[in-house]
Amino acid sequence: MAMSGGSDDGAPMMEMNTTPLIDVMLVLLIMFIITIPPSTHAVDIDLPISDPNNVNPPDIDPVKNKLSVTVNGEITWNGTVVTRDNLINYLRKTKGMSPSPELQFQPEPNAGYEIVDRVLVVIRRSGVSNFGFVGNEYFGTFGKADNPPS
Repeated sequence: MAMSGGSDDGAPMMEMNTTPLIDVMLVLLIMFIITIPPSTHAVDIDLPISDPNNVNPPDIDPVKNKLSVTVNGEITWNGTVVTRDNLINYLRKTKGMSPSPELQFQPEPNAGYEIVDRVLVVIRRSGVSNFGFVGNEYFGTFGKADNPPS
């Protein structure tokens, strides 16, 4: 392979060797790219909180709604398990309806007294006017269930 190193007359080369300059520039560019922190553009979005246990919220019946407390301490609204906060929201909605729907409260015979008492306090504080106990015939004397519902 033949290479030409310029003329043999001993005159200096007039072209500048740019290869080292390009190498240094590439190294500097890579160093800048590595040291620059990545830009973080955060967009705050309020997503609705979904409860995996409550995919479809229970409907509020305009005539009557049944509220019960199970033996496990769960609160159910028209057969669907709800939390205490959801219960407060449903009671507020029913109070705002015209005419106000009837709220039927039926705790299971062996439900815990404390959770039943807490639910009654929530109902009282909500100001619901159409309220009644259902299923009292299943309770005998001293709060024992003689004939529990099947």
